[in-house]
Amino acid sequence: MIKICVLVKSVPDTASMPGISEDGRSVVVEDLDYVLNPFDEYAIEAAVQLKELHGAELTAVSLGGERASQALRSAFAMGINNGVLVRAPVATEMSGRGAAVCLAAALREMAPDLILAGKQAVDDDGAQVAERIAEHLGFAHASAVNHLEVKETSLTVKRVFEGGYMVLELPLPALVTTEKGINEPRYPALPQILKARRKPIDEFMVSEPVASLALGWEVESLTVPCPERRRQLLDDNVAAGTAQLADLLRQEFLS
Repeated sequence: MIKICVLVKSVPDTASMPGISEDGRSVVVEDLDYVLNPFDEYAIEAAVQLKELHGAELTAVSLGGERASQALRSAFAMGINNGVLVRAPVATEMSGRGAAVCLAAALREMAPDLILAGKQAVDDDGAQVAERIAEHLGFAHASAVNHLEVKETSLTVKRVFEGGYMVLELPLPALVTTEKGINEPRYPALPQILKARRKPIDEFMVSEPVASLALGWEVESLTVPCPERRRQLLDDNVAAGTAQLADLLRQEFLS
């Protein structure tokens, strides 16, 4: 039976309005509403479909604390069997490299045949952790996949891009990140949600040195983007309007 791990993450609801801390160097997240990363829903549904087709052992894996546990329970409600909470020896924010190191350590011990993940997390849009994990584990990998088929010892995937698509065959074990459109996630009913709340979660403690997990940069300041838009009507004559636009861009560049 194929063993599939799905990477999941809890992210701020995009409808939430974050603020800037008093020191101007961090985002205030305590009052935000958190949800399962939307792209991870496609990865979960892909895993569940593979289980229905071929039979599979499904495990959701998430890095963090209580919020990560919420992501695992969301995965349970959507059809994942098991969950592993990966705990790091640092409480502060980690870089994508640090997150990949922690998750790879747990996944190495779990030895899955296939790892699925959303193509990116909507909080930082880094789109790098899954690929870094594949490199740490030595897995073949493909990103932003919208179709996949699992064979006995390999995986066929399709990646769509502007002007065409690419079909790749990867040897197992492999890692794939899913794109919107690969499936239509089935959202859980109330009994599934209630059952997921009682499901046990295993934990894995990372022993990696703290220094290798920390952010590699220091934030000097953060500002809220200006919501106001500057509007200016240009002459409807193409030549005159083009000249006005060029002049405005020139002024903007020189200011």
